[in-house]
Amino acid sequence: MSDIQLPWSLRQNPRLGQWVDFTQPGIARVFTAKVELGQGILTALAQIAAEELRLPLERIKVISGDTRYSPDESYTAGSMSIEIGGSALRLACAAAREAILLQASHELGGVEHRLSIVDGSIWSDGRPSGLDYWKLAGKVDWSVPVAGTTAVAAPDNPSYVGKDIARLDLPPKLTGGAFVQDLDLPAMLHARVLRPSSLDMHLADLDTSPAERLPGVAKIWRSGDFVGVCCEREYQAVRALEVLRANARWTAGAEFPAVENWTDWLLAQDAIDSHSEMGEPPSRYSDLVRCSAMYSKPPLAHASIGPSCAVARFGDEELTVWTQSQGVFPLRAALARALNLDPQKVVVIHAPGAGCYGHNGADDVALDAALLAMQVAPRPVRVQWMRDDEFAWAPLGSPMAIKIRGAVNEAGRILDWSTEIWSGPHGRRPYLFGVELLAATEIEPPTPFPTVHEDLNRFAGGARNSEPSYDLLHRKIVLHSLPHLPFRTSALRTLGGYANVFASESFTDELADAAHIDPVKFRLQNLSDARARRVIETAAGMAQWDPNPERGSGQGAGIAFCRYKNTAAYVATVAQVEVRDRVRVTRVDCAVDAGLAINPDGVINQIEGGIVQSASWTLHEQIGFARDGVAAHSWEDYPILGFDEVPEIRVELIQQPDLAPLGVGEAAHGPAAAAIANAVARALDFRIRDLPITREKIIGAANR
Repeated sequence: MSDIQLPWSLRQNPRLGQWVDFTQPGIARVFTAKVELGQGILTALAQIAAEELRLPLERIKVISGDTRYSPDESYTAGSMSIEIGGSALRLACAAAREAILLQASHELGGVEHRLSIVDGSIWSDGRPSGLDYWKLAGKVDWSVPVAGTTAVAAPDNPSYVGKDIARLDLPPKLTGGAFVQDLDLPAMLHARVLRPSSLDMHLADLDTSPAERLPGVAKIWRSGDFVGVCCEREYQAVRALEVLRANARWTAGAEFPAVENWTDWLLAQDAIDSHSEMGEPPSRYSDLVRCSAMYSKPPLAHASIGPSCAVARFGDEELTVWTQSQGVFPLRAALARALNLDPQKVVVIHAPGAGCYGHNGADDVALDAALLAMQVAPRPVRVQWMRDDEFAWAPLGSPMAIKIRGAVNEAGRILDWSTEIWSGPHGRRPYLFGVELLAATEIEPPTPFPTVHEDLNRFAGGARNSEPSYDLLHRKIVLHSLPHLPFRTSALRTLGGYANVFASESFTDELADAAHIDPVKFRLQNLSDARARRVIETAAGMAQWDPNPERGSGQGAGIAFCRYKNTAAYVATVAQVEVRDRVRVTRVDCAVDAGLAINPDGVINQIEGGIVQSASWTLHEQIGFARDGVAAHSWEDYPILGFDEVPEIRVELIQQPDLAPLGVGEAAHGPAAAAIANAVARALDFRIRDLPITREKIIGAANR
């Protein structure tokens, strides 16, 4: 028995044929459920496959996110596509290479040790043998499990891994037609869905006749509170929706909170508590300086530039859905349950969407399209959400309040750390706890959203990165999970990691100030992890860190560090800010240790994108509520970072080719936010602890 710990994806999908095949002449097809969300993952996976199969990159075809072919790897989430999915594919491709060579050895009389591979052909003693992958593949047993014992490619002389390979997905995106929003099937109808302004409102009355008389209307279908209209052209569907909305009457819903202070509001909600603790409180120390602070972030929208879209077709008792979902297999299961279909009769195919940062509206709009496609079969239906739909109906990233208490001695050693978190749930994707699809709550009979809370003893997205990476004698984490928020929350990029790192790294600076120690020195003397120390030292060096800056000048620099999820990439950032009529981030220097970087330029792109998005969250973004629902309907109501506000970003990637690859997709958000907040605190000589850091908050704090 082998004691090798295989990646989760490979344990769930152990058969070799689930990952690789050679049925297409001259091409190696590799299969994955990890999908392209703009992170360059398909390019990196192709590099891994090409390296292990000893094939040119152009001979690799990645089949991604298709329930007909892909292994079930659950979701593309949590910065795990390379760390877990890529590692699984690497072992599978290495096993496929070994299986082919073993078969070649049998046919050539047992000369395995003298065999080599050149562009898919098998060479023996330096000469072509006349055999290749495609001639031998039919004789290989592809049902065998991947043991993980085959040696993978050595890191010293790679052909593809560790190289800056141009993104394979970009050309069609730049020339048009790559996104699900662009999909155009023959005889396709365009649809819109009528919805009220909040979840608990119900359709009391609807006169459909004015809309039915409009040109191009093919079908208006109602089930319970769900109403969809299908038209020949998209502009006709938009007009029909306007008419339906004018002739609909809804029951009154509960009033939404007019929240001025998210901390006070969150602390007043009913909570279910869990906690974890390590070490003993340092009660015997007499020289401790104790500090405490409260931080908060508001609810955030995913705010993808392109609203969610899906296309569905129903025919011959089979449903096919093209979707930008991050989890084609969980979505298939949820659709099958919601529609009372056999899951084997549901095909879900990923098509890239125009931006996706977690559990946005992609899964919900897929059910919208499926429901309507079943009413107009066999014609396909395209449902495109509008901007106001996306703001109103996609799950939000939960508001959070974080209280941290800590103690530091005169030497600057952190001896005590306690974090309390108030947060709604962050993991309510389809099929985790039930159907979890919007239209399923509206049709007859409805399937309501389940009540969900998080627990530190299980999955707790709200507590992600709540435990700092520093060497602590005592730490305690308390999660106050809030299952009854009046709005829907789920996974937004980093889950609770963004807010928790913002809070913990802001608090680390506050402890450093209390101990009268430079923040860089303070971090280093509380860290024994050599990789963590190196990224901090590197970022500080890149920024020419000043340990004795002037405070209150309107300009400042701040540093922050995090190892994402305490298991993924190490990131340290230094942000430079100017505070005048508003906060402007002028430069961010960032050092990253992601282990083996499959595509270094891709890693840097991810870090750069994370910094930009984090700056937008930190300085601008927040969802507000009107009496009857979300107040944001357009970009004017929900401003995001403008092109003129993007700072200069410099990223140094610390290459570690001998170490395992680590996830990077969400690793920069928390450190970037905390570095900005710490820089603002130095620029102002007082601290803003409630996000976003707006002009109004600065004026309010200055007047207190």
